[in-house]
Amino acid sequence: MDERIPMTQTGYNKIRAELEHLETVVLSEVTQRIAIAREEGDLSENAEYHGARETQGMVMAKIQFLRDKLSRAYVIDPARVPHDVVALGATITLRDVDSGEEETFTLVGAGEEDLDTNRILITSPFSKGFIGKKKGDVVEVTVPRGTQRYEILDLRYEDLDGREAESPLRSENSPG
Repeated sequence: MDERIPMTQTGYNKIRAELEHLETVVLSEVTQRIAIAREEGDLSENAEYHGARETQGMVMAKIQFLRDKLSRAYVIDPARVPHDVVALGATITLRDVDSGEEETFTLVGAGEEDLDTNRILITSPFSKGFIGKKKGDVVEVTVPRGTQRYEILDLRYEDLDGREAESPLRSENSPG
């Protein structure tokens, strides 16, 4: 799996912090639990020991997963993306052409996804259908229940404070 993973600096920092926490805090705690359980003697019937070893394996797997993700990361600054097309950092309002239902999503990089707030990974199959499209475009996207058609009603970029971000294509001297 050599696919590069797009993310913002915020997402990269969040994953890096999680990795650091696992390596320095969690792994140390698990190692202490194993040492204490070893002192209790017979390891063949020591549930504490086996539980701690299992936890250690899961923590190590998570550490490897995060290291791999960071090693394949490439950081994109959403402020440098053209704001007239859908890309990382875009908030898009869609209308299902068949049902008329509207939804708003923000396309984010790894480490920033949150389905509860409609922040979906830009690498998800759903998101990929919208990349490079413009406001007003009708897009066909394959979803579990088949192919859906969506119209892009709104396309905007917001900075971290929730304010409308200025397009990088607009120079400081241009009206706007």
